[in-house]
Amino acid sequence: MIYAKEYPEFITVTCLEWKPILQEDSVKEIITDSLTYLADNHRISVYGFVIMPNHFHMIWQMLGDNKREDVQRDFLKYTSHQILKSLREINSALIKELEVNAKDRKHQVWERNSLGIPLWTEEVFNQKLKYIHSNPVKAGLCQLPEDYKYSSARFYEMNVSKWSFLTHDKG
Repeated sequence: MIYAKEYPEFITVTCLEWKPILQEDSVKEIITDSLTYLADNHRISVYGFVIMPNHFHMIWQMLGDNKREDVQRDFLKYTSHQILKSLREINSALIKELEVNAKDRKHQVWERNSLGIPLWTEEVFNQKLKYIHSNPVKAGLCQLPEDYKYSSARFYEMNVSKWSFLTHDKG
């Protein structure tokens, strides 16, 4: 059995300058495919998520000897490369908007320093999960949280999931 780190963590990852980089379902699938890969390789457990057009939230937990910094770095680097590749393939105007004047990169997808908060108690965990699931409703993308496709709300409300990386089991 691969053991989880002590506490799950709530994380917010924001697109560069809040641009709607994650608008297209094909780009959202890059995120979900990467989470599937990380879960299948026993690096993380994912308890909740939502992918919005310009940011995403999730509750995840590192497994085994995996360090959050390493997993997060690998995840964000891989997804940014895949998103840029996808945007180039469809000749998206966003490519030009993601150009940065940096020594180590020509384009940037994610804002630096994603917000991460350890979830010390069940109460805080549930508060963040509710916040995640209400995000698309507040943004006017759906009427009910479980109606939004790229969210774990349906998993919790109806026990239906399209994604194998989602789990209820903490630790």
